[in-house]
Amino acid sequence: MCQADSRPSRRAFLGATGTVTAVGLSAGCQSSSAPPDRSDAPAPTPPVSAVGRHQAGITLPQPAQRNLLAVVADLVDEVPVRPLLAELGEAIRTLTAGTDARLMGLPPGDLTVTIGVGPRLVRTVDPALPGAKDLPRFSRERIASRARGGDLLIQICAGDALVVPVVTAALLERAGDRIRERWRQSGVRGANVPVARGRAAPRNLFGFVDGIVGPHTRAEQERDLWLSGPAPVADGTLAVLRRMELDLPRFAKLSVAEQEAVFGRRRATGVPLSGGPIASGPDLGAKTPDGRYLVPADAHARRAHATAVGVGLMLRRSYSIDGAAPGLLFMSFQNDIRTFTNTLTHMDNSDALLEFTTTTASASFLILPGFDEERPLGSRLFR
Repeated sequence: MCQADSRPSRRAFLGATGTVTAVGLSAGCQSSSAPPDRSDAPAPTPPVSAVGRHQAGITLPQPAQRNLLAVVADLVDEVPVRPLLAELGEAIRTLTAGTDARLMGLPPGDLTVTIGVGPRLVRTVDPALPGAKDLPRFSRERIASRARGGDLLIQICAGDALVVPVVTAALLERAGDRIRERWRQSGVRGANVPVARGRAAPRNLFGFVDGIVGPHTRAEQERDLWLSGPAPVADGTLAVLRRMELDLPRFAKLSVAEQEAVFGRRRATGVPLSGGPIASGPDLGAKTPDGRYLVPADAHARRAHATAVGVGLMLRRSYSIDGAAPGLLFMSFQNDIRTFTNTLTHMDNSDALLEFTTTTASASFLILPGFDEERPLGSRLFR
């Protein structure tokens, strides 16, 4: 996938879209003498409602769609926030419903669009609100100034890769010159591996199953994912984005056993080195007969473990990226930013996985509560 640090021109977008469309059309052409057989055509992808208590694109749909584009932007000058968010929310409703002409006939399928606002905008309302603090700096970062922070997150996810750039263009057109793009990153999720009944997780570029542990039950999500107060942010959540380059060649030189020691899980199955089913967390106290920990002291599964850190669970969604260097777009959602910051601080001390990563972009956002026709997007926070 490609990445850019500035907003493409309309001509560049149309040129790229035209190329993709032409390839898609030529691949789908059939001789007029052989009409297509639609008896085995796949069933339409169920839509995901854009309205409700929470924004879509976090816990719904399950599993998450294969394709993502995250756009991070700033508001220009003193642009009023409330009208901009309301217009974006209206556009999201028509796009996900398939009634927006800017879809150019493409069915939206399981399209979701999720909107977040950065710390600077949250502080204009109340510096004490969740999401008002900027992320601290961590080790192993190589981040340009324009790739750190931002006022606005637009996250577009869809099963159909063609839908993503079309919807992105429609939303950026709606925002117009009121925003200035900082950076964007597209990504794709690997093949899903069954983790538990009704739940799956993808593999990452290292070959390991990613995002197994998290707040998956409703009770866990109410406790660790969704904000419960104060009222302007209730039913929202806090998002962290970290774009990382991965040192795949060096990791690939390790033996499978050494790779598994880095993660603390089996590469083929995803089960913890301490044993048990894939969905279970590792037994951090389990030892070999000679007293060695089955999950090494510097294994990622130990250093990032919620109990070891002393924080709640974070919902993690990672996307593989293919740019100048292979990488990962890491996203986490949690209702307390310390869940992320304390975890990464704990990892910074001695997590074997971090030796193979370099962070090149970082931002945090308050994901706004859900919306509908009567309650426009962002209206509870920006009055």
